[in-house]
Amino acid sequence: MSSPEPRYKRVLLKISGEGFCTQGGSGIDHDQLLSIARQSRDINRLGVQLAIVVGGGNFVRGDALARHGMGRATADYMGMLATVLNALALMDALESLDVVTRVQTAIHMADVAEPYIRRRALRHLEKGRVVILAAGTGNPYFTTDTAAALRATELGADVLLKATKVDGVYSADPRKNPSATLYRQITYMNCLEQNLRAMDGTAIALCRENKLPILVFNLFVPGNVQRVICGEPIGTLISEGETPTPRSGSSAEGL
Repeated sequence: MSSPEPRYKRVLLKISGEGFCTQGGSGIDHDQLLSIARQSRDINRLGVQLAIVVGGGNFVRGDALARHGMGRATADYMGMLATVLNALALMDALESLDVVTRVQTAIHMADVAEPYIRRRALRHLEKGRVVILAAGTGNPYFTTDTAAALRATELGADVLLKATKVDGVYSADPRKNPSATLYRQITYMNCLEQNLRAMDGTAIALCRENKLPILVFNLFVPGNVQRVICGEPIGTLISEGETPTPRSGSSAEGL
């Protein structure tokens, strides 16, 4: 059987901290970590150049700490350090599957990872290595969504893949409204105007300015990363298309 043909040559995959644990849990779930690693290995074997930006919310959420009185900058730096834990865990899991991997961080910590240097990251990608990008942008007040949009733009990715715990972008929060509609495609502007929270506003605006499409899909369905890479019609495409299009008959029921 021939391998599926990838639609994209270079992609940036954004995985939130919640992607590393069971839904509603915290820390790192070994089975979920291996699922991410195997899916990443599979698309690496297709010849797709893969960069991954990881969040850290399974350990620390800077905005939550700030709401409880901690200084926002300190809370955000703690969140950045939490992303490094996920990056190192994913690196170890990938290398156990014989995938050559590099971790780069926006905060200098030379004993555990390379510093983020754009040209070096590009060279790793061109050599077929998976590059894991940690510590966000290295600055407080910016989310890892914004870091993903920034790195995807810098590295010339064909698409930003936003891995989530739901099937795509909905007209309302599907966890609170079971009749929420799943969009097949929506524009950047509609996403911002309707405050749909597919990504934070800064990230969406940056992608819009640079005409970088965003694909939002469910990470917890095994094989979904490869399906998206190969162009199967799953999840939601955020782009400059004209009209948001609900997927026929799709709702949040059963999630």
